[in-house]
Amino acid sequence: MPKYLVIVESPAKVKTIKKFLGANYTVVASNGHVRDLPKSTLGIDIENDYEPKYITIRGKGDKLAELRKEAKKADKVYLATDPDREGEAISWHLATALKLDEKKMRRITFNEITKHAVKASLKEPRTIDMNLVDSQQTRRILDRMVGYTISPLLWQKVKRGLSAGRVQSVALRMICEREEEINSFIPEEYWTLEISILPEGQKKPLTARLYGDENGKMAIKNKEEMDAVIAGIKDEAYKVKEIKRGERIKKAPLPFTTSTLQQEASKVLNFATSKTMRIAQQLYEGVDIKGQGTVGLISYLRTDSTRISEEAEIMARTFISENYGEEYLATIENNKKNNNKIQDAHEAIRPTNIDLTPSKIKEDLSRDQFRLYQLIWKRFTASRMQSARYETISVKISAGKYIFTTAASKLVFDGFMAVYTGSDDEEEKNGTVMIKNIDENTRLSLKDYEEKQHFTQPPAHFTEAALVKSLEEQGIGRPSTYAPTISTIIARRYVVKENKNLYVTELGEIVNEIMETAFPVIVDFSFTANMESLLDMIEIGNVQWKTVVRNFYPDLDEAVQNAEKALEKIKIEDEVTDVICEECGKNMVIKYGPHGKFLACPGFPECRFTKPYFEKTGIECPKCKAELVIKKTKKGRKYFGCERNPECDFMSWQKPIKEPCPKCGDYMVEKGSKAVCANPNCGYVVSLKKEKDSESEIAT
Repeated sequence: MPKYLVIVESPAKVKTIKKFLGANYTVVASNGHVRDLPKSTLGIDIENDYEPKYITIRGKGDKLAELRKEAKKADKVYLATDPDREGEAISWHLATALKLDEKKMRRITFNEITKHAVKASLKEPRTIDMNLVDSQQTRRILDRMVGYTISPLLWQKVKRGLSAGRVQSVALRMICEREEEINSFIPEEYWTLEISILPEGQKKPLTARLYGDENGKMAIKNKEEMDAVIAGIKDEAYKVKEIKRGERIKKAPLPFTTSTLQQEASKVLNFATSKTMRIAQQLYEGVDIKGQGTVGLISYLRTDSTRISEEAEIMARTFISENYGEEYLATIENNKKNNNKIQDAHEAIRPTNIDLTPSKIKEDLSRDQFRLYQLIWKRFTASRMQSARYETISVKISAGKYIFTTAASKLVFDGFMAVYTGSDDEEEKNGTVMIKNIDENTRLSLKDYEEKQHFTQPPAHFTEAALVKSLEEQGIGRPSTYAPTISTIIARRYVVKENKNLYVTELGEIVNEIMETAFPVIVDFSFTANMESLLDMIEIGNVQWKTVVRNFYPDLDEAVQNAEKALEKIKIEDEVTDVICEECGKNMVIKYGPHGKFLACPGFPECRFTKPYFEKTGIECPKCKAELVIKKTKKGRKYFGCERNPECDFMSWQKPIKEPCPKCGDYMVEKGSKAVCANPNCGYVVSLKKEKDSESEIAT
């Protein structure tokens, strides 16, 4: 009987796949990559046409010896690593490191770890796709070039341990730009007017909102304009001007891609992107289910596609018709174009067996596994169901020349909502109270009105979900890169996460400024997105990988040399302060550590005394008249607080200015090029003249 060896990436898959195959199959795991570029050097031979120099990863020698031993015993070796670029590259590295004979080596892939999928893949073995390997290899080489040439500059000028990256630096720039938008945002005043109106013969009044006048929609910007409107409607008769009845359709959602799963898991389950991917990996590789053994519960988790296989379509339609009825089945395939993204070769993320409902296997899953599986199961099932239908009514009410509107909707067929409501659907599902027994002849009487002052709000801080969405929309990164990119910028302390929101730290601002000044191309959105397109072109064989690298490296090298010259002028020296060391009496100096600036004794290592450093602002505290200093939260986010804290609890995220508001006397803060009153009900704004020395700014 012939012997076969199947090599997968993780030990968890071994357990799942073993039970599908006969006794003549041996299944072993490589535990991920076995070869990589060396950590200590660039690992790319620039003089020899950019040839990568791969070495065996430290600690993988014994694993390779074990795999070689198994490969010698086998008549055929199947490389069954993940079905993407990374997986293809691992298979190629394995084939090279194990010196496998091409005649007895075959590559197999499956989108889900099920008996049918694994056995089907063995019937369709192929050779290693070198286009996929080259695409992954190019990404690795480009990232290595950026990281290993730019990071040392950051070490010289700021501190060791920092890093730059092709995608991480762009993500950091996005967060910095959003922070600038928020800090420079000037709130604008506006007013709304709601009336409570009672139709004749009814007990419950309707609430209608001012829309505008005979000329169309109008905006009310201040109290004076609002007073004029109220004066214009007080003595007017209220009439039903127009009634529109209709139907609104809400389409079923598409099944999850990597990006949409990360976004929804963040909103609904409060999962970080890294946690979502970790748990999805567990569900994909297999979980022990009572009576069934180890079962792979979802299809492959790294995908750009919303397409599903014909078998999955049939499985879903059968389940829906049997459990919900024929009327719930989608009449047309709920699919969309995938923008020609390469990873449309994969399916959307879906359950491998729709009959394994979340409630059936709840006891076999951890709490987090259950919650994520339930989200994926419900979304996929809903994607094959009918749209939800609402009955709608909108009413226009006139009062003299002014128009008010009110609207309501009622769910008449829940469709996909019988299974799934997304993070934005909950309120819609419940609908609103329908407006009944009203027509153009109904008499109306005004019961009450409410005028409200509002101020426009700044853009929201990025959350992990919003950042993933923005990266995807700009074409930056791919499904496998979103989670590690976010994890890296948080780990480097460029960004901190507080209550889901991402805030840039002082360190992040400095690194971003150096990158934008010295390497504008690297942090350019279009350049990075274009590079992703080139990697896709390599994958389909339209571009040679070395052509991309040959075009990229000389420009990068020139930028690094120019940056070295420009940054030579910037010397970050220890700044001596008038604070005396409490242990040896020397003047303490300002140092830069992992959490930002701190005071240290210059007598180190003999004297190791340190203390927190609070940069003085020369501005009085609005509460107690002591001095304001620049402080940082535990996670590194900068704010302005009183030096007398905790006796005085004043704090502000924006920098206060010396002069009080001439309108109300409250303190004012900087917002970009303007100074704005901190009192939200005041609204006073004035231009702020500010001179900047960019060189000294980078130095800090």
